[in-house]
Amino acid sequence: MPHPVVHFEIGCKDRAKTCAFYRDLFGWTINEDDNSPAAMVHTGTDEGIQGHITALGHEPHHYTNMYVGCEKLEDTVAKAEKLGGKILVPPTDVPGMGRFAWIADVEGLQVGLWEAAETA
Repeated sequence: MPHPVVHFEIGCKDRAKTCAFYRDLFGWTINEDDNSPAAMVHTGTDEGIQGHITALGHEPHHYTNMYVGCEKLEDTVAKAEKLGGKILVPPTDVPGMGRFAWIADVEGLQVGLWEAAETA
């Protein structure tokens, strides 16, 4: 399986303020459902990838993360550890969508991994 970058995430402290910034800057459509921790971003084109903006309510507040598609999340996490990476967030379910994990590479850079529900 290829491993494309499939999603981006922008972490912030004030979600409403950050959503307004990116909406006004780029003209993105952003769904700010108060019942969801993630405000889904639609960039207005099929070119590139879509993403979301989230305020976790705890550190880290300021980050950007790319998510790389993986067929078998546990295998990819184990391989990352074997290569010298570290698990920051273990495989975690996103109901009805799939599963994600966060790793740090050998330099400490955070990278998200994504296994879509259809492959889970």
